[in-house]
Amino acid sequence: MSEVVYEETATMIAAGDLQSFVPFGREHCRNHPNAFNLQLRELQPASELWSSDGAAGLVGSLQEVSLQERERESWQLRKGCTGVKEDEFEEELYTAGNMAVWSQGSRTQASSVYKAFTVDSPVQQVGYRKKVEQMVCIVQSSCINVHTVTGKDFISPLPFQVSNVWATKFGLLLERKNAANDTQPNPPGEPLPTVFSILHPLDEIAPIVCKPSGILYHMILYKEQPAGTPLGLMASGFLASHLRNASHLDSPGGSGGSGGALHSHPSRIMTSSPGVHSRVHSPSISNMAALSRAHSPGMAAPSFSGASRFNTSFHSPSPRGHHGSLPSLNSTANESMAMPEMEPIIPDLCVEQLWSEAVSAEMSSQASKVFLTSDLCESHYLCFLVESHQHLRCVKFIESNDVTQLIFPSVTTIPAKDAAPLQNIDAMLVLEACGSLVIYTGITRVSKVHLPSPLSHSISLTNHLPYLSTPVETVSTPANAGSRHIHRLNEDAMPSPVSELKSLNIKQHETSFFEDFSFQQATPYILSLRDPVCNRVTLELSSGVMLRICIPEIVLVKWYNIYNAPGGPSAHAEWSQFVTCFMTLMGYNTERLAWTRHLQFEVPLSPVIAAKKARPSDGGSDEDWDYLLASHYHRQINSQPVCGSVDPNNADSPSSSSMKLESSAPLFPHIPALFGVLHLLYQELQLDELHRARASSLVCLLQQLARDLQLEEYVDLYWRDYPSLISCFMERCIIDQAAIGQMHRPSFLSSDPPCVFNWLSSCLRGEASPPFPYLPGICQRTKLLVLSYALYIIGDDNAMSTNVWKYLLKLSAGMFHCCLFLYQMLGFWSFTLKDLESVPFGVALPIREAIYQCREQPSSDWPEEVCLLIGRQDLTKQAHKMTLAKSKSVGSGFSLVPPASSEADEEEDGMLDIIHEVTGLIWSQDLRIQEVRRLLQSSRPVRVSVVQQPEVSDHEYIEEKENKLLQLCQRTMALPVGRGLFTLFSYHPVPTEPLPVPKLNLTGRAPPRNAMVDLNSGNIDVPPNMTNWPSFHNGVAAGLKIAPASQVDSAWIAYNKPKSPELANEYAGFLMALGLNGHLTKLATLNIHDYLTKGHEMTSIGLLLGVSSAKLGTMDMSITRLLSIHIPALLPPTSTELDVPHNVQVAAVIGIGLVYQGTGHRHNAEVLLSEIGRPPGPEMEYCTDRESYSLAAGLALGMVCLGHGSNLIGMTDLNVPEQLYQYMVGGHRRAQAGASRERHKSPSYQIKEGDTINVDVTCPGATLALAMIYLKTNNRSIADWLKPPDTWFLLTTLARCIIMWDEILPNTEWVKSNIPQVRKCTDDGITDCSSFLKGFVFPSQAQDYITAGACMALGLRFAGSANSDAFDCLYEFAKIFMKMMSFAGTAMGYYNLQTCLSMILLAMSMVMAGSGNLKVLQLCRFFHKRTGGEMNYGFHMAHHMALGLLFLGGGRYTLSTSNSAIAALLCALYPHFPAHSTDNRYHLQALRHLAVLAAEPRLLVPVDVDSLKPCYALLEVTYKGTKWYNETTVELMAPTLLPELHLLKEVKVKGPRYWELSLNLSKETQHLKSILVRDGVLYVKLRAGQLPYKDDPQGWKSLLATAVSHRNSGVTAFKPEAISTFTSEPALISFAEFFCKTSEGLKSREDSLMLFSAMLYECVTQECPEMLPTYIAIEQAVGALRQGDFQQTFPLWQLRLVVELWDGRMLRGLANKHDTLLTSEFLPVMKNAVDVALDNWLKDHSSVVRSYMRGEVLSRDAQSIMLACFLVYRSIPSFRNTQANLEGCNSFADLLLRSSQLGIPLRDLLRLVPILLIHGEGVRGH
Repeated sequence: MSEVVYEETATMIAAGDLQSFVPFGREHCRNHPNAFNLQLRELQPASELWSSDGAAGLVGSLQEVSLQERERESWQLRKGCTGVKEDEFEEELYTAGNMAVWSQGSRTQASSVYKAFTVDSPVQQVGYRKKVEQMVCIVQSSCINVHTVTGKDFISPLPFQVSNVWATKFGLLLERKNAANDTQPNPPGEPLPTVFSILHPLDEIAPIVCKPSGILYHMILYKEQPAGTPLGLMASGFLASHLRNASHLDSPGGSGGSGGALHSHPSRIMTSSPGVHSRVHSPSISNMAALSRAHSPGMAAPSFSGASRFNTSFHSPSPRGHHGSLPSLNSTANESMAMPEMEPIIPDLCVEQLWSEAVSAEMSSQASKVFLTSDLCESHYLCFLVESHQHLRCVKFIESNDVTQLIFPSVTTIPAKDAAPLQNIDAMLVLEACGSLVIYTGITRVSKVHLPSPLSHSISLTNHLPYLSTPVETVSTPANAGSRHIHRLNEDAMPSPVSELKSLNIKQHETSFFEDFSFQQATPYILSLRDPVCNRVTLELSSGVMLRICIPEIVLVKWYNIYNAPGGPSAHAEWSQFVTCFMTLMGYNTERLAWTRHLQFEVPLSPVIAAKKARPSDGGSDEDWDYLLASHYHRQINSQPVCGSVDPNNADSPSSSSMKLESSAPLFPHIPALFGVLHLLYQELQLDELHRARASSLVCLLQQLARDLQLEEYVDLYWRDYPSLISCFMERCIIDQAAIGQMHRPSFLSSDPPCVFNWLSSCLRGEASPPFPYLPGICQRTKLLVLSYALYIIGDDNAMSTNVWKYLLKLSAGMFHCCLFLYQMLGFWSFTLKDLESVPFGVALPIREAIYQCREQPSSDWPEEVCLLIGRQDLTKQAHKMTLAKSKSVGSGFSLVPPASSEADEEEDGMLDIIHEVTGLIWSQDLRIQEVRRLLQSSRPVRVSVVQQPEVSDHEYIEEKENKLLQLCQRTMALPVGRGLFTLFSYHPVPTEPLPVPKLNLTGRAPPRNAMVDLNSGNIDVPPNMTNWPSFHNGVAAGLKIAPASQVDSAWIAYNKPKSPELANEYAGFLMALGLNGHLTKLATLNIHDYLTKGHEMTSIGLLLGVSSAKLGTMDMSITRLLSIHIPALLPPTSTELDVPHNVQVAAVIGIGLVYQGTGHRHNAEVLLSEIGRPPGPEMEYCTDRESYSLAAGLALGMVCLGHGSNLIGMTDLNVPEQLYQYMVGGHRRAQAGASRERHKSPSYQIKEGDTINVDVTCPGATLALAMIYLKTNNRSIADWLKPPDTWFLLTTLARCIIMWDEILPNTEWVKSNIPQVRKCTDDGITDCSSFLKGFVFPSQAQDYITAGACMALGLRFAGSANSDAFDCLYEFAKIFMKMMSFAGTAMGYYNLQTCLSMILLAMSMVMAGSGNLKVLQLCRFFHKRTGGEMNYGFHMAHHMALGLLFLGGGRYTLSTSNSAIAALLCALYPHFPAHSTDNRYHLQALRHLAVLAAEPRLLVPVDVDSLKPCYALLEVTYKGTKWYNETTVELMAPTLLPELHLLKEVKVKGPRYWELSLNLSKETQHLKSILVRDGVLYVKLRAGQLPYKDDPQGWKSLLATAVSHRNSGVTAFKPEAISTFTSEPALISFAEFFCKTSEGLKSREDSLMLFSAMLYECVTQECPEMLPTYIAIEQAVGALRQGDFQQTFPLWQLRLVVELWDGRMLRGLANKHDTLLTSEFLPVMKNAVDVALDNWLKDHSSVVRSYMRGEVLSRDAQSIMLACFLVYRSIPSFRNTQANLEGCNSFADLLLRSSQLGIPLRDLLRLVPILLIHGEGVRGH
């Protein structure tokens, strides 16, 4: 038995896994604090709760149990409403006792309580509602609680007991419980209303009236349908009603034509069986409409006049003038008379009866469930379940054309015990009486549902039971069209997947049959279905258990495949039915037309037999052959008449002429319009290879209509398309002339038949054509192709926007250069390459050519869909946003190449992340990256090499080693600044791990025994706090590794805080680094406050500078307040004096400059201007390190007014330039204004400056402030103020040069021009140096400082440019200074020379930033080794900063020359470096890291899109023209650093190795910026046959190099066996395998092999594999023409389009030959073969052409087919037009003059000259 079960269930539809279902709210109520009041007990089995009357299942059972027995519970499920498809979930609304629980859950996420409500009295019902906003309505015995999701709460009192509540889009519908006294009728004889409405919680309750029958008494409502579907309502009398707003209606008894009915969005209602005596069903049956809730109970309630209002009579005249009387709402007439002053209650809603069904005796029971469903054909059904009869009645309904009413054509009855809709899959699940679950789509039975365990184990118990067949449907109105197919799926002897158990009211013999198997009573069976949501439904079993199942969405696909399998009802049978029906409606007698009479014997165009059942043997029978011989396929192959033997000569015989059309047929007046529409549909089918076979069926119908309408041109067109088919049709039907006048002839039905191929052909020939008609929504492909040709061939750029109707006629009552717009439209129409494959090859060729052109020369910013369409994988991947978002770093797709060292070392030095394949490509010839890493590592002990002299004691030797270590430590402590620049933005931290910070190791190892040398031994004096600032720098370096795109949050930042106080300085630097890379904005304000209140100086400095850098130029007020607390000058004069450390004040001042950079903020500028000259105060206030504060104020002022020059709006009264000049040259201090006067009124007791400005303090800050304000302004008057003074030569020279920005030139002459000449006095001959030398021992000192300042300006001017002239100039001066240092006792002094040399080295590093130049690296390494003498901490810092800038970001970053970048570099590279590690007197060390703000990513890394590895690619970079140079193009080998983007016009990936790609920067640079920010990954695609530059630097190994070494030898040198090295395209590889290799069977066809190889070579070398099918199709068409093996002319149409495209290209010349397809000799050869074949046929059969031109009836032989081919290919118009235009034509000259009228191309006209002239004579003779 098990085998049978397996085989049968395999044909069923398997449901998803069973899941035990328990309402989530039940568990929540048990655990709720109020659970002891609810006293909720376990559910009893359903068998105990229900008697044997066969009532519905557990769906509404608990409402039948009284509250004394147990607490009532109910629930309802619905689909969650989020609008996001991926977030599909279910919502449950559960009630029990006084509680309502709203929960949410899905298959992937556990259920959770969304809201829970507890009310005062037991909940009667609960439901959702969504009108304006979502709400939840909780019905109690005396009121309704309404809670909205926005927090509004309402309480609506109830004047009566409510039994049911439903939600509609108008409001709530309430059903009143029937009291005993209600059974007595009112005096008018009408019962009281029981159905009321309340439109808003604050409105009054009003009765619902029914039109035309009056008051509505009882109903069952079904809701929750998708938009656009009706709303179902069951009420007494099987009334289908239409819910309306009563305020716009007449009286209920009035006519139905009242205006103002809400027809725009109707809510449909349907009513059910009569009687108010039946049990009330729980509303949980239906999916309640979308309503939501809030949480707290509301206090608002409407004011009612009491319950007596609802006992008031309505017999008083209606205030609205209703001509009837509204039914009474009271029980006695006396009460109505006692309260005459009460106004009647006006109804708000009215239901209108739309349909009713006669109620018979056996159908009088009440329906228990109603729902809407639809089938696969989008037919809608209203289904209601009559449980007492166990059947489901499906009422089909459709909307009328004017969408004002519903039409109910049929009612179908399906045997069912229960049913539930499956909305997602257009189906419903039916529980049959036998216990089986069956899926229906509409009223068509699909299949049984197989349930997995725990029910499937009981299948074997019922396998031996006979199948209890029941009627599938009963149709009460015209039969359903699908009924004849249903019996195919009758599962004879198919076992039910569920134990079959009939209910107790089934037929007697069935009941007795089951009584014999009483043991099955213990087996659980399905009692009912409930809670359908999407494709999920709950099964209630007889045991009380509930199971949730899911019906897979693939179910109907499987059913459709089985239902339409071979042998089933064929598509041709459906077509024959359509033709018969269609022609009959038009007035044809299809029995008298031979071809329609035989339609039912047709099969599709294949010899497949529609077998009823598979035969057991393959022998067949004679019937099969007879069937084949009678088939359409056989007749078409043999060119036999489809309609049998119809004699064409008898076409006009009496029997034929008697076939007249019935003019009274419904569609008779519309025959021309229908014909025109079908003709356009025929043209649409011609453009789709997948549907073209249907065109041959449609053309039979079209030719008949064209003949009868006497449209001979159309018949001729159809004959040209299908000559062998149309020649068989000669029958005509007569249409009365009088009837023709009655026909509606549309304007678009012209005498000249629209032919899309002709239109496209005219477009290719450049001829003007009328707009082509199309049907919106049907002829989409026609529209797309016509507009594409107009755009590409004609060259109308507006073809798809403003000029659409120039080419298309909508039926209702060049090319676009670079083709971007075309492909945007193709993407907009969802037209893909797959769709293009279904377009005929001739039509598709121009589009493929346009795609090829775009593929060759695309734009880099095209959307992904367009790139996918043109076949550029590199651009597709580049445009894919997800790929760009996920590629956090270049290394994400590449394998890292770590150096050859231990893992511990790699983890310690903090530079591991630099080593990857990109740097290996940039510097592939040496190991400079490893060398830089060695120079900058500070985590390992240094080597202390000191040789012990014989006279030195051991103790002295130890001191000597420690002194040497102290010197080395000066260098080690300076390394982190450079390392931070080197590893900039190279690391993506793991959110669950702390950031690894390399140690700052200040120990040493002494050879030869590697003994430890430590500074803490006490032998030598070590400066206190020596490591504070180096630790800070180390923390900054570690933090700068974090890339800006990393996932960093506030918790992770706090997580990195060290527990050890010794590491607090490192963490301070870490915070500053997070600000520099933008992550500090994510730090919570509470954490910032916590850090600042600790009072740790370093933490405050790092935090203030960090948040200021992160908010650069934003004027953020919260950061401003944070900074102002630390700057006394920004505080009110009466504020409490705060003890802010000096360095923190410096950092805060710089922070103000950063936050307000470039804003020109007046107040801050005024404060900062005065702070530059802040005098020292009493009690040693502002007396130490005044220089750094003044400098910071000057830098901050310069940043606030950065680049404003003389345009300082609103600051004229401040005289900023004059005040700064005074700070530079000295003079009397100006009086302080405002708050500053009070603060500085007491002079210093220690420093006696008097009223004079101390220029030694103020000059540096004022100089740089002036330089930054007038940066790049070329203001000569300001620059003249900065001519060499008595001191500060370096700064003034630097400031003057960057003001005169455009005059900076990269040569030594310009540098030397900044040095003033020493003039001699001619009067007395005494040599006098200029006053600028005052104070210097030798003039050379001033000269060297001026030189260093000019070199510094030169470095800023060409920062990040790698300008060779600038570098050579700087390198020349570096060598000069190196020589000067080599002379001992030089007059300049070692310190001064070293300072100048350090500045020049930094200038060189700025110019070559990120390039890793070897010469600069050699200089840096040279200075790295020098540790003795005066080489102090500051010089080491400068040298290693230069090294870090040289390899900025591991070569991925370089410097910008924007104003902001220059300001940052001036702060960071201030030319006064600290003398020791704790020195902040002249410049705050933390500002050295601001150089990061000048860095920008400009490394472009080509990545092969196939291998995802970085590679070399040749770039062509075009510079814009400037006043210094014209537009210039240079070639760079990427990976490379690009110049600044504003200088560039275009960046292009150059061939021939890779596909070309152009990045046009002349319009906008955002696209390239986004590429560079995402680590500069530019995807490139290697061309076929090419090798990467890494494998083939010179291009000599290319697979095409030898193939093209000799002219035209490519095809012969090409070997198909090597195809896999050219391409990975599977189609090309398979084609080479099977069609291009010589084998035993193909030796005789060497020419074919050569042809195929040539095709393959063409496709491979041009990289257009999609052209291979086109080549093959052309070859096949030509071969078929040679053999005369054509049945239709479609291939000739395509050949004609291909040839015309080729001719157009030839006429325009071959200037763009590389942009065109079919460039080989293939097409000319094929074209010549066609010409030869047709010319030979014309030579032998010219009489056939003459017969055609005379209009004679043609024979049905092969010559007729060849004639059609000739006419199509040669563009010969219809014979009638030709005959008219040839009248009077008697010479060749006349023929040429009329060539344009004939419409025949000149080359084809020449071939027809003899025939046309003879024909013209014949016409003249007649």
